[in-house]
Amino acid sequence: METVQIETTQHVEIDYEIAGVGDRILAALVDYIILIGYMLAVGFTFNLFGAFESANNTGMMALGITLLLPYFFYDLLSEIFMHGQSVGKKVLKIKVAKLDGSQPDVGSYLLRWLLRFVDVSIMSGAIAIIAILVNGKGQRIGDMAAGTTVVKLKPSVNLDDTILTEIEEDYTPVFSQVSMLNDKDIATVKKVLDFRVSDAKMSNHLVYKTKTALEDKMGVKSDMSPLSFLDTVLKDYNAMVLRQDGEMDS
Repeated sequence: METVQIETTQHVEIDYEIAGVGDRILAALVDYIILIGYMLAVGFTFNLFGAFESANNTGMMALGITLLLPYFFYDLLSEIFMHGQSVGKKVLKIKVAKLDGSQPDVGSYLLRWLLRFVDVSIMSGAIAIIAILVNGKGQRIGDMAAGTTVVKLKPSVNLDDTILTEIEEDYTPVFSQVSMLNDKDIATVKKVLDFRVSDAKMSNHLVYKTKTALEDKMGVKSDMSPLSFLDTVLKDYNAMVLRQDGEMDS
């Protein structure tokens, strides 16, 4: 199973499985069905308004060209506005990703789209399939040029393997001082909590020492039990990161 390492905004490197040829073909088929449906709707509209009998009408020709634009730019616009996905990719739960872990930009999507003619249009996609199979990183020619590939959205590691943790949508942080901590501190907290689950008796002292160290670094003194304190700090830190990500996206 080929994987690519993507760094999240929380600076956690997660391995994602590269989408197989089958997934990409099925995604393309879903997109083609949508495009065929769109073209049928366009044809029906022109028939309805007698456009075929008015082929010499400049206005109708301009309208026809305008209605065809979404067909030609579908892949490019979908990936730009749907963050690396088209409807087909969304259905198959795959998306475009940069090999270096960064977020693909408009230039990356544009380069992939421009080279679709070579990859997909010529030889009915055979070139793309051969390139993906031979390349080993799930890249067609457009991906090679743009430094991208297509990955499955489900990561190859569990949430438990990262510093992330699940929190409620309406969760209210308790300690604003978690901003003084870093990912390494939180990774330590996660490991201590995970260790306690596997060996509660041996880890009580470790949990207490970790709480004391965090209190010193954060400049706080809490009456919470050591275990509750660590759990709260873990949630507060994740809530802070999610808030920062939301501010960056806006």
